[in-house]
Amino acid sequence: MYAFLLSTAVIFVAELGDKSQLMAMTFAARYRARDVLIGITVATAIVHLFSVALGRFVGDQFAESQDLISIIAGLAFLAFAAWTLRGDELSDEEADKARHSTGAAILAVGVAFFLAELGDKTMLATVTLATQEGWLGTWIGSTVGMVAADALAIVVGAVLGKKLPERAIKYGAATAFAVFGLLLVAEGAGWL
Repeated sequence: MYAFLLSTAVIFVAELGDKSQLMAMTFAARYRARDVLIGITVATAIVHLFSVALGRFVGDQFAESQDLISIIAGLAFLAFAAWTLRGDELSDEEADKARHSTGAAILAVGVAFFLAELGDKTMLATVTLATQEGWLGTWIGSTVGMVAADALAIVVGAVLGKKLPERAIKYGAATAFAVFGLLLVAEGAGWL
């Protein structure tokens, strides 16, 4: 129980103001809050399970691959930015279908969060906690802490999304993805 409570608190605080929260707001402005929350929860559970395993069994090897993971995730975010801008060419009917397609929204959010969390501070915190605490409590606690923090961002994004025009959301999302991508590439390349 201690590992669960500790992990929930540590990861909740670590997630506040993190890029993942900004992503959650961006996605919630575009997709239904429920779909965003499902995508975040699934991606977080997978990444944090991997983090716990990594912290438990191969923590020493993590530092060697962090830069490459950051670069790959950064390039993926740049691709997401281009993909978001490309959406301008969709017809109104196609855009409406994409917005209301539960599977597509959950997949988009899940993949984005999975990539964003690789090498992120919450992943590193989970790895660190897993080296000292029980794996199950750490996994569940870190997942709950992150989802709770991102749920706050989803509420804000859903409220803003109803007041912002579609075009502003699209360009804002593309800009956010591009900034995250550039930061991850710069971090992985050692420029930051």
